[in-house]
Order: sequence, then structure tokens, then C-alpha cells
Amino acid sequence: MDGKRKKEMLREFKERKQQQGIFAVRCAATGEAWVAASPNLDAQQNRIWFALRQGGHPNRDIQAAWNTHGDAQFRYEILEEVTDENPLLIASLLKDRARHWRAQLGAGAVIG
Repeated sequence: MDGKRKKEMLREFKERKQQQGIFAVRCAATGEAWVAASPNLDAQQNRIWFALRQGGHPNRDIQAAWNTHGDAQFRYEILEEVTDENPLLIASLLKDRARHWRAQLGAGAVIG
């Protein structure tokens, strides 16, 4: 791959729009679910799985379930993408929608 193509690919990566929204982490063995909002849904699962594999996830309930049942019992699910014309409203919308989904699913928060 030549330098020009590398620069073009890097530019495309930096300019791509991140998917923002609400996600759930579910444990099939227990039926438990945890919900949170993220400004970057594409990268969120990697962050959570890395912390769980290292044994250092801040949510002790998720970490305990992971330790007991293993990664094969867990799945990451995007529940809703959140967009708005006004980027200043996104943070508030993400919080509201996360609360809605936690209530809807009887889920806990991913962090906390």
C-alpha cells in the first residue's frame, strides 16, 4: 500500500461518523441485563470486554457474572441509535433514553 492510499484511509477513518446510542450487556445464564449510553457504540463492546477480561470492570455485578459464567454467556446489543440536529442535545437525549431502556428492561446501569 502506498503512502497516498494510507493517508486517504486515515482521513476517511477520522471523518467517519460515530454511531451514538444505547446498548445493553446481557448475561444469558442469569437473564440479567445492564444498559448504558455511548457516544461511540462501535468501540464500546471492546472497552467493556477488555475490562471484564482483565477483571477490573467497575460494575461488580457484571464482573461477578462474567467470572462465574464466562464470556460465552455474554452478548452486546445495540438497543437504539440516538441522533439529533442539535449536537448540544445529544448528551441529554442519551441520558433520557438510557433511563427509559433500564426501566423497560428492568436492567441495571453498566457503570455503577
